[in-house]
Order: sequence, then C-alpha cells, then structure tokens
Amino acid sequence: MHSDDTFADNEVLASVAAAFADPAVDAVYGDLDYVAKLDTARVIRRWRSGAYSRARLARGWMPPHPTLFLRRSVMERWGGFDTSYRIAADYDAILRYFGQGQVRPAYIPRVLVKMRLGGESNRSLGRIWLKSREDYTALKRNGVGGLGALAWKNLGKLGQFF
Repeated sequence: MHSDDTFADNEVLASVAAAFADPAVDAVYGDLDYVAKLDTARVIRRWRSGAYSRARLARGWMPPHPTLFLRRSVMERWGGFDTSYRIAADYDAILRYFGQGQVRPAYIPRVLVKMRLGGESNRSLGRIWLKSREDYTALKRNGVGGLGALAWKNLGKLGQFF
C-alpha cells in the first residue's frame, strides 16, 4: 500500500489470511476505490478487477497493486520491483508474477483498499507518457502483450468512472 492508502475495513487482513489458508494460493487481491485526497468517503473511481485469466492479462488487465498480497516464495523466485522503472515497477512485477511466474491467485470480490488520488503516474501529461512507455516496455519484456494490451489497459479504465 502507499503511505496514504487505507484498508477499506477492519476485516481486510482476516479475509486475505483466509484466502491464503489454501496452500495452492500464491497471490490474493481484491477491488479498490480511488477516493478524494481530503475525503476518503468520496469515491471518484471504482476498480473492480474481477477474476484473473491469462487472456485478460494479455489484454492489459492487472489486479489493483495496492490490494495485491503475495506469498514470500513468489518474490523469492521472481524478484521484487525493478527500480529502473520510474513509474511502472509495480506493473512490471505483476506481469512477471502472473505472466512468467504463473501464480495461482485468489480474488476477493470486494473493496480491500481505498487509495487517495494524486499519484505519481497521472500527475501530468509527461508522467502519463513516461508511464505508457514503461508499461509498453514491461509488456514486451515479460512477453505478455504489446500495443494492443497497452491500449486496452488504458481504455479499460474508462468504465471505472461510472
């Protein structure tokens, strides 16, 4: 989670722990609400991630990274964030874990995290351009997709505002 994100409620960690009780589960994630910076009760955008599939990953899908919990073994095998990415290190890692690592995820279909608006990736047109370039590089590097996946990744966010 980011320093100003909050869990959606007091039961989030219990839900995550219950999902990890299944030894076949490598990753757990849920949904996310983007909230106003000064009023976390005011939802601006709703990210309902849905169930994972390799086909969705190749079309730009990803779980909301602040809601993603991984077993230590996933990170030990596939590594942490590649800090050569200034903005898209989380996306690169997710592509590596879900694409190359083929983690077995469990989806919790409810909001786990409230994330305040104002992040690094959408602060300006320059940052959006850099993020898009890094996303494309991560897609190619991890053999998951290309320009089509990048386009769908961004266009798919439009429905989250309604």
